[in-house]
Amino acid sequence: MRRAAEGSVRRWAPGTPILWRYRENAGERFHIARPVTVVRDDAELLAVWMAPGTECVKPVLADGTPVHLEPLESRYTKPRAVQRDRWFGTGVLKLARPGEPWSVWLFWEPGWRFKNWYVNLEQPLARWAGGVDSEDHFLDISVHPDRSWHWRDEDEFAQAQRDGLLDGATAERVRAAGRAAVEVIAAWGPPFSQGWQHWRPEPSWAVPSLPEDWDRTPAHVSS
Repeated sequence: MRRAAEGSVRRWAPGTPILWRYRENAGERFHIARPVTVVRDDAELLAVWMAPGTECVKPVLADGTPVHLEPLESRYTKPRAVQRDRWFGTGVLKLARPGEPWSVWLFWEPGWRFKNWYVNLEQPLARWAGGVDSEDHFLDISVHPDRSWHWRDEDEFAQAQRDGLLDGATAERVRAAGRAAVEVIAAWGPPFSQGWQHWRPEPSWAVPSLPEDWDRTPAHVSS
């Protein structure tokens, strides 16, 4: 048990709803918030499930335009807002090891046909009483069932540097984290080797709701 300004933060039991959030880059506000259900939480791993239909918060341009529709050259410089929406795809299982600068997400096609792992490079998760916070680092890796892999969003990673959202030192740390993740993939280490693609959520779990104070500023504690 660890102490924080909001009270004691303990390991979460399976089935507990928490928030998985991301701060805006080069800012302090939260612009992504996703209610998830804890699958496992111990000294080795935090695993959570984001169910289909979950109400989330996502960034949009100030006029409501989806971010991905904006040309890359102006995507990170135009004013933004946030918008409530629902996760309409199949569910996502997210896995994060304490202190690691990435999390691994598992995606399925309809009917639970496994699609791929997705390595999301990010700041190590910071825990608080209601969930975990991070900052996305743009660069990602897709890992396929045949163990092949490829980089994703290299263009966004480069543009973020041009627009001042990542300085040179941070960008190099992200590249180093990516290389370390590739080494884990090549060795087929955890979590890829642990059979998570066969996991299924408990049928009794309800879809957690998005709290009104989803963007509150908490006191973080170490994982």
